[in-house]
Amino acid sequence: MVVKKIIEDKQPEVTLGLVGHVDHGKTTLLQRLSGKWADTHSEEQKRGITIRLGYANTRFYKTKQGYTSQQEKPSSFESSRLVSFIDAPGHETLMATMLSGAATMDGALLLISANEECPQPQTKEHLMALELLGIDKIVIVQNKIDLVNKEAALKNYKQIKDFVKGSIAKDAPIIPVSAVHNINIGSLIEAIETTIPTPSRHLDADPLMFVARSFDINKPGSSPDKLLGGVLGGLVKQGFFNIGDAVEISPGRFVQDKQQGHFLPLKTEIVALRSGDDSVSSVRPGGSVAFLTFLDPALVKSDQLVGCVVSFPGKSPPVWQSLSIEAHLLSFIVGSQGKEKIDAIKKGEALMLTVNAATTAGFVDSIKKNIFHIGLKRPVCASEGTKIALSRRIGSRWRLIGYGILKGK
Repeated sequence: MVVKKIIEDKQPEVTLGLVGHVDHGKTTLLQRLSGKWADTHSEEQKRGITIRLGYANTRFYKTKQGYTSQQEKPSSFESSRLVSFIDAPGHETLMATMLSGAATMDGALLLISANEECPQPQTKEHLMALELLGIDKIVIVQNKIDLVNKEAALKNYKQIKDFVKGSIAKDAPIIPVSAVHNINIGSLIEAIETTIPTPSRHLDADPLMFVARSFDINKPGSSPDKLLGGVLGGLVKQGFFNIGDAVEISPGRFVQDKQQGHFLPLKTEIVALRSGDDSVSSVRPGGSVAFLTFLDPALVKSDQLVGCVVSFPGKSPPVWQSLSIEAHLLSFIVGSQGKEKIDAIKKGEALMLTVNAATTAGFVDSIKKNIFHIGLKRPVCASEGTKIALSRRIGSRWRLIGYGILKGK
């Protein structure tokens, strides 16, 4: 079928996260691999750090000389894979954004700068996040080797080996590169292709898409007859979506009703589909996608629908105003100075929960053995059994303390 050919040619097979400490070269490496600079938001450009999740697709090629990406497409080649990347922020105050992106990753590149001591605080925190969420297909990128001599690079390599010993990344390959100077990028691509296979997909299941971005693409002053509907960006978790499909977005939008407000699911139709820079007629799991819809642009601007789940009408996972979780806490706070123990969760405590691509705050209403009932400030859409990242406010920021398994209300 034509649809199948379009999907195979233009949609990525696998989604990989770029994670690690701030300023270790994630966005620069993404540009080297794909040609796209992911920090496009004005505040990101001013501050020089990634604030929102960035996305880019690139195709890998295999040649007689080794692997390369579409940035240096050779004259004689064999196409290997089309890959989608998520550039996650490394700054400590943006951990929730990294966790929401991790929900859609099939594997990860953990970037570690060769000219700094290893591990840095967010290097530890991001590796623990991958471990808690079960992302075990990892390639370690020892970046910025152009800034150190041989002895310093080997010392840093040993620090990396000691750091990952006993972790989910204990057997991960460590590839030295310079993203700025295009050094050893072919070896990195080869390690990705060898270490992170395309996972099996649930293509026959009811389709679900996690919304990671929502925005208005109309220019200010556009005439009403030329306005386009809102855009939803994210990753398909399972199944297929096609142009013309009627869809439901849950939990949806906040509606004020007399004394209290509630969330109302939205219903719309898919007008067009994009995978990277390409228009497609159908999308499946494997890469970042965008849905152009009939939604009022005012409902989607400024990422208002981030964390929602797109499904067929009536096929959405449950929406939870409160939930019960089985908690699994870490022994020590990751990323803090020294080994600060994590205290037990207490009744009345405020927690931050990352559920799929959604982040919400909640208060512990009751505790029974290891089951915690939590009332949510903002509802989430998720299936029972979903793994939830738990963070606690320690000092001036939220820190990852463990994970929970969604048991229901």
